[in-house]
Amino acid sequence: MNSPSEQISPSPTIQLLASTEWQDYALLDSGNGERLEKFGKVKLVRPDAEAIWKPALTAKEWQNVQARFQPSAEEMGGHWDKEPNIPESWILEYKKMRFRCQLSSSKQVGVFPEQAVQWDWIDRQVRKANRPLRVLNLFGYTGLASLMAASAGAKVTHLDASKKVILWAKDNLTLSKISPDSIRWIIDDALKFVQRETRRASHYDGVILDPPKFGRGPKGEVWEFYKAISELLASIQQILSPNPAFIVLTAYAIKASAITLEQALSEMMKPYQGVTECGEVVLKDSSAGRLLSTSIFARWNNIGSFHDPDHQTDPHD
Repeated sequence: MNSPSEQISPSPTIQLLASTEWQDYALLDSGNGERLEKFGKVKLVRPDAEAIWKPALTAKEWQNVQARFQPSAEEMGGHWDKEPNIPESWILEYKKMRFRCQLSSSKQVGVFPEQAVQWDWIDRQVRKANRPLRVLNLFGYTGLASLMAASAGAKVTHLDASKKVILWAKDNLTLSKISPDSIRWIIDDALKFVQRETRRASHYDGVILDPPKFGRGPKGEVWEFYKAISELLASIQQILSPNPAFIVLTAYAIKASAITLEQALSEMMKPYQGVTECGEVVLKDSSAGRLLSTSIFARWNNIGSFHDPDHQTDPHD
């Protein structure tokens, strides 16, 4: 019989989520601290510290790419080594969304493909609510979560600190042919905006949180995940509607587990009846079927558990 020190109960179930519905993206291979990826017809190599194993494909296949990101020696920033034939930008599709990709000054290209599992979950929560929802997307980047929520019928407030990515997100809205009236665009610091919304007595039915480990607001405000996330969650609690539908929180490159996020979100949502779950978002490489962990998440909804037999898939299959 297990002693109390050997088993803690109850404990949250850790989910592994991987999208199986991409047509325009593939993780072709991974290893030696890098990813070999295909975005549409463009093949790229980007660094990824999680890929600690050996690549399954040959060196020749890894060399047959249009661009490779070379991180700087200080591990901050870097540059792209590009072939002359790579387009300045190109269009990808995911279901009802069309969006632009391009090489940015970091290793990013305008889309986090692993987040497709969260876009689909957001789509289901908005549709299952069967009522008009006001959704707040903080740290919204190029807007794909916002586009999915809006296309499902929500009125979305999309916030990011960068004017450049807001313009990029607006371009994606146009490409996707979604009504411009469905999204309100805000350039602001996330915490300051939420605190102002509290004073305005504004309320939201859904919240999407995808904060970086470190960042800066439009006026130089410093965001550090561990120093700011607790205050931000407490502030968000003040702007939730009496009957919130969902919250999803994702975190990248932080020294925490999904259980940490789950407990913080469960504590925040104690006044409401609902389900909180957590886990890791992964990509599955097509060369050897290995799972590459990209981020941790926690999400809450009051519509029912997301164990949906019509949508939930095992990333190992």
